Amino acid sequence: MIAPPPPSGPVPYNRDFALLLLTDMLRVRRMEEKSAELYGAGRIRGFLHLYIGEEAVAVGALHALQAHDNLVTTYREHAHALVRGMPMSAIMAEMYGRQEGCSQGRGGSMHLFDRTTRLFGGNAIVGAGLPVAVGLALADKMLRASRVTACFFGEGAVAEGAFHESMNLAALWRLPVLFCCENNRYAMGTALERSESQTDLCAKASSYGMPVLRVDGMDVVAVHEATLQAQARVRAGEGPLFVEYQTYRFRAHSMFDAELYRSREEVEQWKKCGPIHTYTARLKRQELLDEEAFLALDAQVAAEVDSAVVFAEAGSDETFESMMADVHTSGGLSR
Repeated sequence: MIAPPPPSGPVPYNRDFALLLLTDMLRVRRMEEKSAELYGAGRIRGFLHLYIGEEAVAVGALHALQAHDNLVTTYREHAHALVRGMPMSAIMAEMYGRQEGCSQGRGGSMHLFDRTTRLFGGNAIVGAGLPVAVGLALADKMLRASRVTACFFGEGAVAEGAFHESMNLAALWRLPVLFCCENNRYAMGTALERSESQTDLCAKASSYGMPVLRVDGMDVVAVHEATLQAQARVRAGEGPLFVEYQTYRFRAHSMFDAELYRSREEVEQWKKCGPIHTYTARLKRQELLDEEAFLALDAQVAAEVDSAVVFAEAGSDETFESMMADVHTSGGLSR
């Protein structure tokens, strides 16, 4: 897996928006690093899939969407929830299993959900979000709503039947779905070329008669510009569009992954084109940022993370009396 050259082009945004992109990437990175630390300390339990290394995709893409658009994600969704507007405290409390979490502590890391920001999961099953996204888009088309449904999934989902069925129906019915494939090269621990006879993911999508884009997912500017273009076409009624964001996760698939399928040298090569430090360097070259301002920004983010942990630590566990709530309905069925 050869890493691309580090992103180095000019940043075409005003200072406020340019720093917003950096701030959100830092918020994601620091939250994920703290989550790994808390997992090791036994404060977060269950499954945990970190987004470290992929920050440019969620940040660049979500800032190209509108607030009323739908969002469907995978189990690696902390970044999407945070950038979408979910408070970091609600995310952290959910990972702690607290009632104050976004899903009352019942979902945990893989099931973040927030109706107010139109985040419809957090889906733990590979490919499960794709048909959900198609259903949301069909509803919007029937209601004549000017809304895009953005569906994020990994390259491993491309091997699932749900992917092909969803792509077919979305194309056939010209639904307003933006298919966002986060190709981080390894589906759990299997390299793409070891599991797929056709490794060109855009070729698979284009076989359904929809337009495709391929973008450097380590470059937040490239991601943002490509997603702006893609969502505009979908919103204009041109039907679905598939975007492949070529990215790379720096950490293991999950906290239980021994990472025997790739070398440390490969990971270190990819870190050279990491989205945060390369983007920071570009901002400094354009004098949109200096080291003092960066350190102040990082300290601000660290304070937010610390506050989220305090909120989660102070949260309450579910009571025994409430454990059956929302599990089933009471009483018999009416005839």
